Amino acid sequence: MDTPILILLISLLLLSSLPLFAISSPHDTLLTSSSLSVSDILISANGTFSAGFHNIGKNAYCFSIWFTEPTSDGNLTVVWMANRDQPVNGKRSKLSLLKSGNLILTDAAQFTVWSTNTQSLSPLQLQLLSTGNLVLRNQNGSVWESFDSPTDTLLPNQPMTRNSKLVSSRSCNNFSSGFYSLFFQEDNLIRLLFHGPYISAVYWPDPWLNSWQVGRTLYNDSRIAAFNSSGYFRSSDDFEFKASDYGIGAWRILRMDVDGNVRLYSLDEGKRIWSVSWQAMSQPCKIHGVCGPNAMCNYDYPGENAGRRCSCLPGYKAKNPTDWSLGCELEFNLSCNAAESGFIKLPNVEFYGYDISSNDNYTLKRCEEVCLQNCNCSGFIFPYRRESGFYSCYPKSRLLNGSRSPAFGAPFYVRLPKASLSSYENQKQEIGLHCPQIAANLLLDRAYKKTKENGTLQFMVCFAFAFGGVEIICICFVWWWLYKTQQSSSENAQGCLQVVSRFRKFTYDELKKATGKFREEIGRGGGGVVYKGILSDCRVAAIKRLNEANQGEAELLAELSTIGRVNHMNLIEIWGYCVEGNHRLLVYEYMERGSLAENLISGTLDWEKRFDIVVGSAKGLAYLHEECLEWVLHCDVKPQNILLDSNFQPKVADFGLSKLVNRRGGGKSSSFSRVRGTRGYMAPEWISNLPITSKVDVYSYGVVVLEMVTGKSPMTAGGQGSGNTGEMEQRGLVKWVREKMNGNGENELWLEEIIDPIMKGKCDLRKMGILVQVALECVEKDKNARPTMSQVIERLLHHAKG
Repeated sequence: MDTPILILLISLLLLSSLPLFAISSPHDTLLTSSSLSVSDILISANGTFSAGFHNIGKNAYCFSIWFTEPTSDGNLTVVWMANRDQPVNGKRSKLSLLKSGNLILTDAAQFTVWSTNTQSLSPLQLQLLSTGNLVLRNQNGSVWESFDSPTDTLLPNQPMTRNSKLVSSRSCNNFSSGFYSLFFQEDNLIRLLFHGPYISAVYWPDPWLNSWQVGRTLYNDSRIAAFNSSGYFRSSDDFEFKASDYGIGAWRILRMDVDGNVRLYSLDEGKRIWSVSWQAMSQPCKIHGVCGPNAMCNYDYPGENAGRRCSCLPGYKAKNPTDWSLGCELEFNLSCNAAESGFIKLPNVEFYGYDISSNDNYTLKRCEEVCLQNCNCSGFIFPYRRESGFYSCYPKSRLLNGSRSPAFGAPFYVRLPKASLSSYENQKQEIGLHCPQIAANLLLDRAYKKTKENGTLQFMVCFAFAFGGVEIICICFVWWWLYKTQQSSSENAQGCLQVVSRFRKFTYDELKKATGKFREEIGRGGGGVVYKGILSDCRVAAIKRLNEANQGEAELLAELSTIGRVNHMNLIEIWGYCVEGNHRLLVYEYMERGSLAENLISGTLDWEKRFDIVVGSAKGLAYLHEECLEWVLHCDVKPQNILLDSNFQPKVADFGLSKLVNRRGGGKSSSFSRVRGTRGYMAPEWISNLPITSKVDVYSYGVVVLEMVTGKSPMTAGGQGSGNTGEMEQRGLVKWVREKMNGNGENELWLEEIIDPIMKGKCDLRKMGILVQVALECVEKDKNARPTMSQVIERLLHHAKG
């Protein structure tokens, strides 16, 4: 070949390769049909910001934006992340700008973990601006920008709107979404929210103050906030502040920190140090959830690691000393017997929220008695009211958001076993709140396709697999033949396929992703644990993870075979299931208000809501008993299995113990292999070995209605149970109510004595009397004397109109 022709070909090759070189080492722009690998970065025109794959653990990367120059300790200041909750592999992962106009992030070139969901007919380019904003634009302007979807940080002039919020990282070394967020609530105020594993609560500004008391206004609909380059922050609700070093010059960031405080930081360019120039809360122990349940946040411990610390209450131990958000758990079994419990006084300790009741002008002894009479009471606050000159009593059902401060003058009395009071009086378990210095190794839960081998090796591997496959098929055929001989197992499998045909089958990985690796627990029972999840179609779901494989399969079949036959507004709706390996899961509609039991404890239900819940629950049970193609006995009616939607409308749930009965048999079923239900709500038939009918649900329903009226658990009210018979133990509430009614004749004063203290003076006594009368008929010992659920509905609605 002639030399000129060779030189020409080489020149053409070099020219054609120039775009490839430009793509592999870009400056601030990525063009259509180009991509960034893990080793590539974009750098803004002024050099201040960089964008690329940030290493957050062992072979774990997030596409991020950060300040190019590290701080004095060598760390990079990350201001935005695309895939903080789903890191990607370091090999073959890339960010690609497609011809369709969509910007996607793929994990190992196989899974799309994040995208902008954009489209454009004209060419696009992705550019990192000198402001730190990553912008995707075409000839008509911007179609997407990172400023619209912040993670935990705002940069100067970056707006936060009604559609965005700042969410903290889980910890200093775990960049996944944490428990704290800064956002605009529906009332147009900018607030701080704790959304933890146990509760969700707004804690800034102080939730007990009105908007005008904290200098805010509700009268705006723009919901926008930002700060400028001088350090002046302004929100549409009139909240504003200035940095302590107010003025042009320094770079600043506003960050939702992992400890629940939002802070403005200013950068000292010379020393490369970020310093706090403003913070929302000067008392960090007022931040909710910092120490978890049954723990206290403390200020007054000087030393090398001075600052906020956590300590467990006497009688409690830390669940995980490296993660205080989990709080503390009991070291003992706390008896419900009042004679076996006592109290230890803790000065200047406060637990915010979850008051069982509010009682004014109480003595200490009387307050102790109130707490001891309630099995759910874990302690009480006993403050002195100077303005009125008496003490108040606040028994607590849950010990959350605890703090110790001299500014809080009242003592807290923690409930402990009387026999162990002396051993707990001087207990201390204090551990400083600090971030571990060792970075966590985040492991990717992914299955990757293997790359192709060369031709010869691939042929040998395929041959070996084929030969082995023939042997495996022969072995599997023998196993299958033996399995088919077990007729009962075959019939169960057939039944399972028929049962689940109308529901969607989810994979375990889908539900694991939907729940954030089963992070947010919303319920727990004997059959399993329920988690909140968001499905791929954006529906919020309650995902029940059943217990061990054998037990879980039985409960899954029971739930699906039952709920597959029902369709009623007062019965929970099931969306799907998962049967994969040892995993057995059920997917339900999510009920925003939780269970009836939770709402009774928290005191959120007035008498009208309770009456509606009584009627709605009766309608659901009546449908099961009398309207289904095959009648259903629920067998475990209790407040924990009655869920409430956003409008407090009830839905009966948890059919794991239910039983189908034949219409021709009149609703009777004697084929129960074991006693079913929950002690305190079980009908006498279970104990007396009598035929089981729908009247067992009627009895349980009656106990639930009495509990709603009185606010008392059937296991504690009246304390009338004696001896060793389970029947007497579970009839405590029923016997107590009957004694009150019979002892007062026609006098309605007995009603005022038994109704929940929360409703006293705020309810219709006539309707409460109707509920009690109907409930007492439902809990008659003779099942034939009990009404049917349809008769219960008729009586309730008839008397409600009268």
